[in-house]
Amino acid sequence: MKKSGFSDSQIMAILKQGEAGVPVTELCREHGMSNATFYKWRAKYGGMDASLMARMKALEDENRQLKKMYAEERLEYDIIQEAMGKSGEAFSTTRDG
Repeated sequence: MKKSGFSDSQIMAILKQGEAGVPVTELCREHGMSNATFYKWRAKYGGMDASLMARMKALEDENRQLKKMYAEERLEYDIIQEAMGKSGEAFSTTRDG
């Protein structure tokens, strides 16, 4: 995942300038970013303060780690099931009562 070239405090300052009435095109030109980036930040971080932004990023990192752990465990489980299925085929004969 690509990291932003802006820190959390810079993003918050840019958003506050936009809320203060500075035109978005002027803000974007001044900071060297696209209008889409500004609007994406506003949708994601609008109404937050710096502590909420940091908490959200920490939760996103934790979620990313948990997803990775789950994927690794699921892969290991699938490998074990596949290995058991191949070696267990000789033992899994049906019995007629």
